[in-house]
Amino acid sequence: MSARSSCKKIWIDLDNSPHVPFFLPIIEGLETAGYKVFLTARDSYQVCELLRLYDLSCRVVGRHYGKRKILKLFGTGLRALQLLPLAIVEKPDLAVSHGSRAQFLTGSLLGIPTVVMLDYEFANFTSFLHPDWLFVPEVIPAKRVSQKLDHVFRYQGIKEDVYVPRLKPDPGLRNLLGTRDDEILVTIRPPATEAHYHNPEGEEFLARTVDHVLGKPDARIVMLPRNEKQAIEVRTRWSQALATGRMIIPERAVDGLNLIWSSDLVVSGGGTMNREATAVGVPVYSIFRGRLGAVDQYLANSGRLTVVDRLDDIATKIALKRRVASQCNGGSQSETLDRILEAVISIAENKCLPAYHSIQ
Repeated sequence: MSARSSCKKIWIDLDNSPHVPFFLPIIEGLETAGYKVFLTARDSYQVCELLRLYDLSCRVVGRHYGKRKILKLFGTGLRALQLLPLAIVEKPDLAVSHGSRAQFLTGSLLGIPTVVMLDYEFANFTSFLHPDWLFVPEVIPAKRVSQKLDHVFRYQGIKEDVYVPRLKPDPGLRNLLGTRDDEILVTIRPPATEAHYHNPEGEEFLARTVDHVLGKPDARIVMLPRNEKQAIEVRTRWSQALATGRMIIPERAVDGLNLIWSSDLVVSGGGTMNREATAVGVPVYSIFRGRLGAVDQYLANSGRLTVVDRLDDIATKIALKRRVASQCNGGSQSETLDRILEAVISIAENKCLPAYHSIQ
């Protein structure tokens, strides 16, 4: 990818925890190509901790307003207004995010061209406004995309393919967590209880899963609550497991990919960690109880993801056993990353998509 002589500025908004590792190689690629990158972030879940972990310079604007729809709408509108003066001062040529509604609204108000990336087609975005360009994995059928087809870029692979190839395994992470090599390490991510698509059944599946794992004496859980409220609920419900060390809640944000790599299996009520595990090659079980998206369906159909959709299947489907780690060529470049960078740069320069975008 050749460097550009222009000094155009691209604004990236980090709206949720998974967006931090996802955009890291994109930021580096754009800067290498000669672009200025202006970063903002929302104080939600572990975003701020991950910014510190990866040493990213970023303006943090706004916060998460919980699961009530009226507060979500209020928070999105307020954050869009808070971003407004920053965008006026910075004058970005293009706004890019992975589903940031606030950035999109700000860009629309100021006439800034917007690129919105999505990998879950059932996430509510806006019913009456559409971004200028939409990026989605090509496994999402075109009929599920509410956007002008000539402004949709469908890329091969999944979004986790952008950054997972850069993984450099840390063999000392288990020792840092205080777990032995002969133990079965199970990483569990609870459901996103504040998401609009949350199904309360997810908490039942989580509880049954934890009990299943704790029933095996040589298994240990690393639990990754999404926020402090969830962490308090976990500490209250499984206080004995935490006291005896059978369950661990990391005191600070950890490198999620390395934690997955160090685990024998992953169970998650969300999407990103499931997909990261499939990309790394770690056995993964989804207890997500919302509507299954095309990406997860594709991974399940290919045998890379096991969907647990009945409580009685938890004990039979989730196999608690040690795994043999495969080789990992850490630090390699991703073809998915290259294609996304090329598309963003093409839009920034010409206001059009590259010729290889596909619509089915």
